[in-house]
Amino acid sequence: MQEETSETLEILYQDESLVAVNKPSGLLVHRSMIDRSETRFALQIVRNQVGQHVYPLHRLDKPTSGVLLFALSPEIARIAGKQFEEGLVKKTYLAVVRGYAPESGVIDHPLKEELDKMTDRKARQDKPAQEAVTAYERLATVELPLAIERYPTSRYSLVKAWPKTGRKHQIRRHMKHIAHPIIGDAKHGKGVHNRYFAEHFAAGRLLLACTEMEITHPVSGERLVLSAPLDSVFTHLIHRFGWEESL
Repeated sequence: MQEETSETLEILYQDESLVAVNKPSGLLVHRSMIDRSETRFALQIVRNQVGQHVYPLHRLDKPTSGVLLFALSPEIARIAGKQFEEGLVKKTYLAVVRGYAPESGVIDHPLKEELDKMTDRKARQDKPAQEAVTAYERLATVELPLAIERYPTSRYSLVKAWPKTGRKHQIRRHMKHIAHPIIGDAKHGKGVHNRYFAEHFAAGRLLLACTEMEITHPVSGERLVLSAPLDSVFTHLIHRFGWEESL
């Protein structure tokens, strides 16, 4: 039991109102019916680490890593939460996707809410698709001399993405929509590529990370830029593919 309470996360920023951490891939933000066997949660770890209650301001999928921001009081949560609701928070993500993605673009593709069979049984099943917009830019590409599918070589891209709306799994679903699914995405990607990266590059995680968040501080009114370094799995791939200069 002692081991669980002594676990800590990398703190990216902390003051009397906010605390931001670098959430690792594979960690849930808070307890969920979807993953009832899980015993580790970012909310609990950060609460123990800072010694007070914390209030998550946004979602970050379990397999996604990067900037995770908490308020330190209900009042700050209410003020800062409005910025997320109104689309005033700028979030930047890095992803490794299959194929050569276009140089840049905006994916304007409404998404129907993804409902979980267990936790969303009472939710409306016929809700219309919601507006969903993601801007993206291709930073680098690599072509590997191996046939994973029917082509003699396999191509991948490093992509930077900025979601303009906050739908569930938005970037993952939008990249699949333009036929460039994110590597490691078990639900929206291709198993054969995911397995290859896991077996040959020790990259068994979803290759999606929130690397930066820009928000107006709820007390000072100053613009706050929070940055999260990539983990060793992501960093190793970037070195392996020679993508350092593109970041």
